[in-house]
Amino acid sequence: MKDQDILYALLVAVVVVYIARWRYDPLRSIPTVGGPSIPICSYWSALNFLINARRLLTEGYKRYYGSAFKVALFDQWLVVVSGPKLVDDLRKRPDDEASFTESVEEILQTRYTWDRELVDDPYHLDVIKDQLVRTPAAALPDVFDELGSAIPEYIPARDDEWVQINIMQASLKIVARASSRVFVGLPLCRNDDYLNLAIKFAVDLFKDLYILGLAPASLKFYASRCFSAARKTIRQSMTHIQPLLDERRAKMDMYGDDYPGKPKDMLQGILEKAIPRRSPDSQITERIMSVNVAAIHTSSNGISHALLHVAAAPEYMQPLREEAEGAITTDGWTKTAMDKMWKIDSFLKESQRVNGVSLTAMTRKAMKDIVLADGTFVPRGTLITAASYPTHHDEALYENALVFDPFRYARMRAAESEGMKHQFVHTSVDNISFGHGRHACPGRFFAANELKAMLAYIVLNYDLKLPTSGPRPDNLYFSSNVIPPPVADILFRRRRQTVG
Repeated sequence: MKDQDILYALLVAVVVVYIARWRYDPLRSIPTVGGPSIPICSYWSALNFLINARRLLTEGYKRYYGSAFKVALFDQWLVVVSGPKLVDDLRKRPDDEASFTESVEEILQTRYTWDRELVDDPYHLDVIKDQLVRTPAAALPDVFDELGSAIPEYIPARDDEWVQINIMQASLKIVARASSRVFVGLPLCRNDDYLNLAIKFAVDLFKDLYILGLAPASLKFYASRCFSAARKTIRQSMTHIQPLLDERRAKMDMYGDDYPGKPKDMLQGILEKAIPRRSPDSQITERIMSVNVAAIHTSSNGISHALLHVAAAPEYMQPLREEAEGAITTDGWTKTAMDKMWKIDSFLKESQRVNGVSLTAMTRKAMKDIVLADGTFVPRGTLITAASYPTHHDEALYENALVFDPFRYARMRAAESEGMKHQFVHTSVDNISFGHGRHACPGRFFAANELKAMLAYIVLNYDLKLPTSGPRPDNLYFSSNVIPPPVADILFRRRRQTVG
């Protein structure tokens, strides 16, 4: 047999194996949206989802509402569920059936991008729950103080002229400052080099994911060690965090655990859990940086979305300003004042509904073969998610769902006795931006107060508008990611009558 004949025979054998696997794949019975599901051609479907995810998810939601469909990723299928019955089914699944942690590891490749101990013993999450969930009010005075310093620095407007600011860049720096005040404290939270590293880390992670996606499975570990941008950023960050750790350990050795002036930031909490475990300082730094990924970019996107809505429709300014001024005058910059700001809370929740943190939410990995509430069979190892963007734009759930109605939730809170369920932080089967159930975003209580304080401070102290007349600039959509327009500018002018 000629070499050419052998090559053709091998090629035919590979095609036959691929088709056989496809024909007997349990996922084949789940309808596909976005293109063909047959081998090789499914890569075109994956490219289609990468570019047109918002349209495809909306199409699948409408065609298969209350059931499941699948879309193609480049390395696997993603099963998408919709409707309250299936969203609640996903919420109630125990971790040994549908795991949130394993889905994060699958998507972010944490076995390669982060140290194994960070995944196996995530004790920093206990610190987050202690400081940002159980006692969120304790961190707010520092946040308010830092916002009062950071916002004028990054929005350097005067009262006699308009200044044009790239809102994404300003928001990133302001949120990084305010969050870092709680995470690592003064003076490091005001160190520009450290803040740039904290912002850069999330971008580095996605660079690493791209490299890992190109590497064969057998070489992923070595690729992650040799070419990781995130690991380089962690090493650079250690030059700032290491001296703090050395200083704090020395004081704890000298004065005990409760020495005078002991910091109450997250770094201290992680350090105290790391000492008995003998965790190296590189892991402490990595845990702080992992918290930055979740805190900085989601919150900066959220406030950018909201401020673009304010700038596009200045008529919203006065009701927001009056509410904030009344609350601050009575209660100062406190959590009590934040709780009184129903319109600001509604504005942020509606902005999140319309724009979205992501097009999907509540992603899980099937740890065993499972059958969903509608009878759909999902094999072990499959990623499952809920279609958040189509849910939040469903006319059956939200009146005028395609319209930005800033005070929608404030009216609902005023009209109903159960006003708590319409707060920004509240989750439900119809509002899943923060997830839903026991794995809902644990930092959302801190983030909500941080965003409310930012929006209140800005409307109290600035006038703002878009540089040109017209609608709010469109977001960018890439796969399931929602990104505020990166080049969007807002004109700011300092008010002569300000509230500090």
